[in-house]
Amino acid sequence: MNRRLAGLTMAVCVFAADQASKYWILNGLRLPDRGMVEILPVLNFVMVWNHGITFGMFSNPSLLAGTILALIALAVVAGLIAWLWRVERLTTTLAIGAITGGAVGNVLDRVRHGAVVDFIEAHIGPYSWYVFNVADAAIVCGVGVLLLESLFQRDAPALSKQGTGDKEAP
Repeated sequence: MNRRLAGLTMAVCVFAADQASKYWILNGLRLPDRGMVEILPVLNFVMVWNHGITFGMFSNPSLLAGTILALIALAVVAGLIAWLWRVERLTTTLAIGAITGGAVGNVLDRVRHGAVVDFIEAHIGPYSWYVFNVADAAIVCGVGVLLLESLFQRDAPALSKQGTGDKEAP
């Protein structure tokens, strides 16, 4: 499969999973009415309307702030798609696709609801991580893959010297 198509497919799958989960949380489970549902001893569904960005930063619920955040996110998505088009590695393409799909899912929330629908709360006893959603998880996983790739990827010029008998190659 063409790597660009794979990256775009990943973006569409992440977007669809994110939006389906949010639809079910809002309309099937009716979490806004229930507030919280315990799923496992370490996992709850908790309704949070995130008006800000990562970890609730800049959470001013004004229309202007939400519009500015949505426009910035769309600019980032455009940059991600341009990057996706240029990369050679399938893993990089899939990671960028996951980040793109998650970003578009959260932008759609801002446009439709004025805030992002967050609902997954992992915790151990009273110690809880931030409440997040499927899009956030895909973005974090995608960024994690990109970071791991950058840490373990060898320099292309050094690799090309290895087979030439050049003693300077690592």
